[in-house]
This record gives sequence, C-alpha cells and structure tokens, in this order.
Amino acid sequence: MSVMINKDPFITAQVMDLVLRERAVALSNREWKHRLAGYGYAIKVTDHGEIVETLPHHVEVGVLPVQPRA
Repeated sequence: MSVMINKDPFITAQVMDLVLRERAVALSNREWKHRLAGYGYAIKVTDHGEIVETLPHHVEVGVLPVQPRA
C-alpha cells in the first residue's frame, strides 16, 4: 500500500480498479470491506457517496462510482 500524499492519477486509477474488482467478487458488502482492509483501504460513506480511504491514516483516495442496482 502507498500513502496518497500526491494524488497521482495513475495510482488512484489502480486503487479504484482494485476496489471495484474486489466488489465484483465479494459475496457481501461486509466481505468486500473486509477484503479491502486486507489491502489497507476502507470505505467511508458520506452524503456525497462512498469514498475510498487508506488505513490507518484515513487519507481520501477518491469517490467510488455509484453501483448499479440489481
């Protein structure tokens, strides 16, 4: 895991890709968040949507796209 001091667009894109891939394979929202914690990331729910942040420093990486309803 890298600390997001300079928001490098390439690293941000890689992290978001990892998060979305993990969401696609997880069986539940709880499992997804647990898997992300293993990589050093967390999801923070705000009024503006879900935000990916680093652990344990809680540095924001980016906003997740809205997940389509099934």
